[in-house]
Amino acid sequence: MRPVRTFGAVMAIGIAMVTAACGGDGGNAENGANGAGSVTVQAGNGAVTVPARPKRIISLSPTHTETLFAIGAGPQVVAVSDYSNHPAEAPRTKLSGFKPNAEAIIAYRPDLVVVSDDLNGVVKALEKVKIPVLLEPAAARLDDAYDEIDDLGRATGHAAEAAKLTDGMKAEIQKTVAASSGAASKGKGLTYYHELDNQLHSVTSTTFVGQVYGLFGLRNVADKADKAAGGYPQLSREYLLKQDPDLVFLADTKCCGQNTAALAKRPGWSDLDAVKNGNVVELDDDIASRWGPRLPEFVKAIGAAVQKVQ
Repeated sequence: MRPVRTFGAVMAIGIAMVTAACGGDGGNAENGANGAGSVTVQAGNGAVTVPARPKRIISLSPTHTETLFAIGAGPQVVAVSDYSNHPAEAPRTKLSGFKPNAEAIIAYRPDLVVVSDDLNGVVKALEKVKIPVLLEPAAARLDDAYDEIDDLGRATGHAAEAAKLTDGMKAEIQKTVAASSGAASKGKGLTYYHELDNQLHSVTSTTFVGQVYGLFGLRNVADKADKAAGGYPQLSREYLLKQDPDLVFLADTKCCGQNTAALAKRPGWSDLDAVKNGNVVELDDDIASRWGPRLPEFVKAIGAAVQKVQ
């Protein structure tokens, strides 16, 4: 992908979301105390014991930063990565999530570090100095996203708030899908194209993002083009024009300055039905690339587009 993409989008869609594992199923995460004043959580890096209510949390994942604040653990967070841009009150620093530096992290004296990828050997480096690290990889399924929120709730002393958040997310998503289910139930089989960047990288139905679209019964035009079966093919202009998708979703409005007008100026694209019929959806890059509390907003954007076509 283009280097101008934000870290959150690169990690969540281009790199991190190809990981098949999640933070562990809810049934495997231990919720009880492990001795006095500690809790054990089953994460992507195994069973991790953390203080029952850590006071100095660092998040190197934009998605997990959003979750920590959404479940009420914000006051316990002392630092977040440079690309953790939501919410506004998050203590954003120069700490890199893409090239994490163990010494820089240790300088904050954290009692819990949350990451979505083990880059630059950061997990072992922190474990060596007895700093608990929760590796919660990018979600591969919706249930994985909910499970990771529950993991963070248990690890931070906010299990009840985490459960309330996931229940609310599930209810919102179910409501949106039910209100927009005409296309799926009537078998219309609307087709779509999800654009990651203006080099025409996309996602297939096997990815987390693709599965979200699948909730509405939409058919992904990128599926047949994924010869390497990696989930993130780069499509050709000719292929896309031939597929003529009913809906086009742009997840590169921030990184690459793409919008409906820019799309119409591409050679041949003004003839696409989605462009002619006003069915191009300009998404927020961050919301479309993260699997945390704002996932229902992404689902609502898809639902509104489906309803419009109907």
